[in-house]
Amino acid sequence: MSAKLDTEKNIPDYGADIHAEPIIGSAGAAGLHRRLENRQIQLIAIGGSIGTAVFVSIGAGLAKGGPGSLFLAYTIYCCFLAMCSNCLTEMSTYMPVNGGFIRLAGKWVDDAWGFTAGWNFFLYEAILIPFEITAISLVLSYWRDDIPPAAICGACVFLYGALNILAVKAYGEAEFWLSGGKVILILMLFAFTFVTMVGGNPQHDVYGFRHWNNPGAFAEWISTGNLGRFEGFLACLWSAGFACVGPEYISMVAAEAKHPRRYIKAAFKTVYVRFIVFFIGSALCCGIVCAYNDPTLQKIHIEDGGGDGSASASPYVIAMSNLAIDGLPHLVNALLITSIFSAGNTYTYTATRILHSLALEGRAPGFLRKCTKSGVPIYCFLVVMIFPFLSFLQVSNSSNTVLTWMTSLITAAGIINYVIITVTYIFFYRAMVAQNFDRNSLPYKGWFQPYCGYIGLAWMFTVVCVFGYASFKPWDLETFWTNYTMVILAPVLFIGWKVIKRTKFVKPHEADLIWEAPEVTAYEEELALVEPPKGFWEEMMGPLWRLNELMDGWMDA
Repeated sequence: MSAKLDTEKNIPDYGADIHAEPIIGSAGAAGLHRRLENRQIQLIAIGGSIGTAVFVSIGAGLAKGGPGSLFLAYTIYCCFLAMCSNCLTEMSTYMPVNGGFIRLAGKWVDDAWGFTAGWNFFLYEAILIPFEITAISLVLSYWRDDIPPAAICGACVFLYGALNILAVKAYGEAEFWLSGGKVILILMLFAFTFVTMVGGNPQHDVYGFRHWNNPGAFAEWISTGNLGRFEGFLACLWSAGFACVGPEYISMVAAEAKHPRRYIKAAFKTVYVRFIVFFIGSALCCGIVCAYNDPTLQKIHIEDGGGDGSASASPYVIAMSNLAIDGLPHLVNALLITSIFSAGNTYTYTATRILHSLALEGRAPGFLRKCTKSGVPIYCFLVVMIFPFLSFLQVSNSSNTVLTWMTSLITAAGIINYVIITVTYIFFYRAMVAQNFDRNSLPYKGWFQPYCGYIGLAWMFTVVCVFGYASFKPWDLETFWTNYTMVILAPVLFIGWKVIKRTKFVKPHEADLIWEAPEVTAYEEELALVEPPKGFWEEMMGPLWRLNELMDGWMDA
């Protein structure tokens, strides 16, 4: 079915029956659900990358490794993550297909590799949903500890369901505003750090980098001496592995962007800024405002104490209490709730789309392909909504215990995603070389390639293999399984599918490097005639932007 633009509605017209079961891969399908604006994609990417970790869970890394180890670990990890992002940017801007890097893995590496990528990422996103719900329950306990966890879980399940059953554009608008709250919160905490460290606090204490000197920049964890400080650095590295994410979410929304190559390329370009500002900046700031040996921080993250709620586990809230600042902790706590809720909303959306892409590729039951008229994969949505009910585990176990279980599973699965991405890029690059494909013709040409792919792969593979280091000192079977379940599951998925389906690795000279590229190009060219792409600030400012253009035209005249 060919795409024909309806100039009255400014959207592609594909016929009334197309919604029954979308076919990804034709020109019409290439633009079928492309409704996300540039500003929505940028904020959705932030929504997926900023969650509980940079506000609360980062405190665990500080308590175990100290501010110096935390800053170094986050900086080093982000540098290697940037290499993985560089690989994904080149692939996703050229081939912005439904399913993102998951379908690219199956197309250019091996169908079994795509199967592994899809189910690993699906479980990663699905487990994150109850994780965020559990975190909301803990954050609310900052105000009251008599709120039934079951009531909070039920409310979140209902709200996530309501938001994600709506049309794609409605979801994008909701996530745009929710993610905007995260940006406000993190900038506010950065401002709090600077103002208070130079003396702008009720005690007029110019503490600066005092905590880097007393008790020190590097803490000991598990062992003592230099080995203990190195193990503290490793704890911070695992914290970075959990907190530092983002590029994969841009890849997943590529198929639903109005102008995919332009908007997705712009979103990927801001990834590096987000790494520096959100992740490295957070690691630096929380190490400034709070000492790693603070009694509250140690009680919650080292001694598994309950504290006054999960929000008290945040180094920022602890610092506000220590400085006797009233009111601000309550505002931060309120914004924390919206931030965590936004992250869970993004994970629900992404998990649904992952499962749908698996079904389209024949790696999940065929009935999951069905979509509503607004483009929502209805049966995939219903399957995903089973996972939030895992948050009810906190009813019979402590919330901290449940969060620890989920954090270990999530961290390993997240790092495996980057192993999959780098391997996929290496195969993609080899195919381009074998077929004399001109990389200069790509919408984005990655720098220092293919070496970024090889270095990123080596780093992520090493990190995921030693991630469960702490479970061996001393040996703890429960900790081992929570750390290595996903590491063991990934090769089982790959080998199992390969044996059952008898799949083969794609040879470089046989890889399909054209695939959906012509359809995407045709769609963009046709849409640009009736609805030219807009920049982020042009969409944000709306009428003010157009007024500015009129003023510029008047002054030029």
